[in-house]
Amino acid sequence: MTETERAVDDAERAREEGGGRRQFGALPRRLVRDELGVLVVLGLLIAGIGIPYPDFLDSDNLLTTAHNSVYISLMACGMVFALAMREVDLSVGGTYAMCLVVGALLVREGTAPWLAVPVVLVTGTVLGVFNALVTTLLALPSFIVTLGTLMLYRGVGLALADGKQITDLPLDDSFFTLAGGDAAGVPFALWVLLAVVVVLAVVLTRTPFGARVRAIGSNPDAAEFSGIPVVRTRIQALALSGLTTACAAALALAFYGAGDPTLGQGYELQAIAACIIGGTPLAGGRARWSGRWPAR
Repeated sequence: MTETERAVDDAERAREEGGGRRQFGALPRRLVRDELGVLVVLGLLIAGIGIPYPDFLDSDNLLTTAHNSVYISLMACGMVFALAMREVDLSVGGTYAMCLVVGALLVREGTAPWLAVPVVLVTGTVLGVFNALVTTLLALPSFIVTLGTLMLYRGVGLALADGKQITDLPLDDSFFTLAGGDAAGVPFALWVLLAVVVVLAVVLTRTPFGARVRAIGSNPDAAEFSGIPVVRTRIQALALSGLTTACAAALALAFYGAGDPTLGQGYELQAIAACIIGGTPLAGGRARWSGRWPAR
């Protein structure tokens, strides 16, 4: 076991045992509250709407509802890492809009849509790295920095699009018909979300990077004292947030077939809410994945 993993284990053990006798049965109660509680509320909401309005339970409607949640859910997947280490990325709404515009402009100017996707992903990652660098160099809270870059990125997107929706894209291209359509009767975007959730769940819980994120969130001072690269981990976490947001933008471009610079308004708060309701506290140090999508 590495020093990072030991630091995480010690921090989480202290968190669990700090209450003395109160830790008896704490884990089962927490599971019910954080995971099963979300599922119960979701079930009650579905039943409450589906009973008076049976059409709501139609399979096509449920798939459409699930598809609509994909974009914010992808943002939440990256946001988990930021929140777990006591950071936050409020710029995801602006990042989403700017990446969407960049992708649409590239395609409209003749770039093959599939080749535009890597550019969109790199753009989102670079924007996330910029957030982390400004946070580190100016020694400012990520909350303040990303609140500013939220407006900056959205403004850049509006300027690039000249304040208008970008249309006239080759919608008969396989990118739009495949990535914007269905695969095995399920929206392609849902398959992408499932893959991202599985991969990032493993990254957070089974890799040194995930252990560093949780260690820093549990106790930043102790993590730095033990030699964990706090700055590098912050850059990686916020870059990942930008990457998953760019992934959402690429899928939105495929589905909508246009680049709208006004999309994504308020998405940052919904992504944060999905993380918190799903079991990732603002205090950092831990994160849960089972409640993430149901919370959205």
